[in-house]
Amino acid sequence: MPTRRDEHAGLAGPFTLIHLAGQRRMAYMEVQDTSALYADPKKVSPLEATYRILAAQALTPRESLAFIQKLLGEP
Repeated sequence: MPTRRDEHAGLAGPFTLIHLAGQRRMAYMEVQDTSALYADPKKVSPLEATYRILAAQALTPRESLAFIQKLLGEP
């Protein structure tokens, strides 16, 4: 995520989306000493929407490379 973004869709914490054969979709979340695996579409769908927003807000691969090179002091 660009460091110039004060806010972004991922501030609520990390999650993992899981797509299994047969179109079954799940989401896994882990925070401190709690973890949860969701299979209910009412829980999974909003996290999929959050993922799409994060993808739109993130740097492109080329921008990521330039940012890393800048941090390393490379031209």
